[in-house]
Amino acid sequence: MISRVLDEKKIKKLARLIDGAQRIAITTHLSPDGDAMGSSLAFARVLSNIGKDVAVIVPDQPLQQLMFLPGAKDVIVGSAYPDFAESLFAKADLIVCLDFNELSRIDRLAQYVGKSEAPKVMIDHHLNPGDFADPTISHPEMSSTCLLLFRVLCRLELFNLIDKEAATCLLAGMMTDTGNFAYNASDPDAYIIEAELVRKGVDKVDLYNRLLNRTTENCLRLTSYALLEKMEVFHDFGAALICLTRQELNRFHYVKGDTEGLVNRPLAIPGIVYSAFLREEDGYVKVSMRSQGDFPVNVLCKEYFGGGGHLNASGGEFNGSLEECAELFRSLLETNKEKYIDKKSE
Repeated sequence: MISRVLDEKKIKKLARLIDGAQRIAITTHLSPDGDAMGSSLAFARVLSNIGKDVAVIVPDQPLQQLMFLPGAKDVIVGSAYPDFAESLFAKADLIVCLDFNELSRIDRLAQYVGKSEAPKVMIDHHLNPGDFADPTISHPEMSSTCLLLFRVLCRLELFNLIDKEAATCLLAGMMTDTGNFAYNASDPDAYIIEAELVRKGVDKVDLYNRLLNRTTENCLRLTSYALLEKMEVFHDFGAALICLTRQELNRFHYVKGDTEGLVNRPLAIPGIVYSAFLREEDGYVKVSMRSQGDFPVNVLCKEYFGGGGHLNASGGEFNGSLEECAELFRSLLETNKEKYIDKKSE
């Protein structure tokens, strides 16, 4: 049996909102990843199983490697169909916000959600949740929103309506947000939940291969180039940096998702505590950071790159050139060593 950690009052309020709603809109963050898509599709499936009219609306196109998930082809992409997305939010009796903590995280959809008079619910595992939803079911200590959502569904007494399709989506989110339980995976309850989802009929081996063990030739060549030619390793500071220009991305016919997981690769080097990946975009630089142990990349992303996230997985943006962004990162090496790395050995 898994531990009971959810607030009973919030669960009861969520149950009342679901009971009183027929048209439910589910949304998630910009550039939806496995946890965002998994939680959205899983909740949509379960709500559909109890007779609700459910629409999943995302800000932009999800990663191509996630489109095999059950229900993914029915997702409405807001950037492609803004008028349709706006009408769905306007008609909704309930809006469910999954895997994000601030309306700014859903980009242009924020205006539609913000002006809707429908009740709004947040289920999320990121730090510092906003106050736009009630109830807000926020548990940053959990490794994924899918893990949290499973708990919510159980407390709503909807466990029996989690079919194979919903279970596949839930496990997809749990696996992608932990690297197949390789990090953020110290919660024993997560393995009990994984077992329950496998009992629902999920083929975990196939799911792993589709999510984490399959790539294109161009993606593989880009990854090889990035590691061989572009990776900087700062052994004295426990850090690594990879920068890719738009020209380099174009050389390898980059498509969205091709650099997913690249930032994690330097962490396999003994002694490397944190890693940054900088990708040049049109007018700004996309920043991704990962770390091990208690090194807080979320603090770095918040203070210097206008972002945030989890202790070991965060991101942000830099308004300037790629080289300026890289120089800022390099300038922080000594400070980070004194503040976080040296301090740990005291």
